[in-house]
Amino acid sequence: MSTDQFTHIDDAGNPRMVDVSEKKPTTRTAKAQALVQVGPEILQHLQGDELITKKGPVFQTAIIAGVMGAKQTASLIPFCHPLGLEDCQVHVAVRNNKIVIDSVVTITAKTGVEMEALTAVTVAALTVYDMCKALSHNIVIEEIKLMSKTGGKKDFHR
Repeated sequence: MSTDQFTHIDDAGNPRMVDVSEKKPTTRTAKAQALVQVGPEILQHLQGDELITKKGPVFQTAIIAGVMGAKQTASLIPFCHPLGLEDCQVHVAVRNNKIVIDSVVTITAKTGVEMEALTAVTVAALTVYDMCKALSHNIVIEEIKLMSKTGGKKDFHR
């Protein structure tokens, strides 16, 4: 294994945080998405653009949880730099009988916000699961993926 392929491993093979002290701050944005399949027994509780359960409004709660999760990323992922996010938006909708959770995270900094965007949709998806499990455990968090990132060495678009 070549350690120059992995930024979080030093020359001796030990884990490390990446030193960003020499980097110039740039505006960085990351978008992520999670897909949650909940089935008809849960989707029947959809009222307009919100899923209502005994625990309350699922999508509104998931949005709040997603933003909170993004802000806690450095506490959850060992080598993530603590960042003061400038913007974090989480959107939840139902498309093709699946709950689609999207996040957009922005910062002007020396490091990107991909992990924050991914954490936002992950925590939001877990919140959907938690709030809906009393109705059915037939819930599958199908996919969590980075959709795009801009502002670093390389841009990425799925």
